[in-house]
Amino acid sequence: MITDETLARINQGVQLHHHHGQPEAARDVFAQIWDEIGGERGDPLHVCVLAHSMADVQDDVHQELLWDERALAAADLLTDDRVAQAGVPMSVAALYPSLHLNLGECYRKLGDLDRARECLQRAQAGIDALGDDEYAQLIKGGLDRLAQELTVR
Repeated sequence: MITDETLARINQGVQLHHHHGQPEAARDVFAQIWDEIGGERGDPLHVCVLAHSMADVQDDVHQELLWDERALAAADLLTDDRVAQAGVPMSVAALYPSLHLNLGECYRKLGDLDRARECLQRAQAGIDALGDDEYAQLIKGGLDRLAQELTVR
């Protein structure tokens, strides 16, 4: 169970977006938290999760890519101990398939199919770090869709 207050607040923003259809409200929540944590200088776990979530509420793919890149850079600074301390029930390695999937989607939207394929390969290479739960199925489904999109083009 997630015990980190900042992650809980980020999740409230995610709920605004995914369950209430309010991406603008979520973006406002995320921007406030971003300022509070000190932006990219903040705790890498907070930066990673927040940037990953902020990317999802961007209207412009270039901004989405920027946020996804921030999330990936922060993930590279994380440890399994830090993730466990926050009550997140997964390893750092389990974050990478989703991060690479999102980057791949951005590159696909931008027409950079070579980079999109590279991200897809990285995500697929890390898929074994995922469990066998709803989250894993969501990521695997996203990877399958991205692979199909890239095959068609």
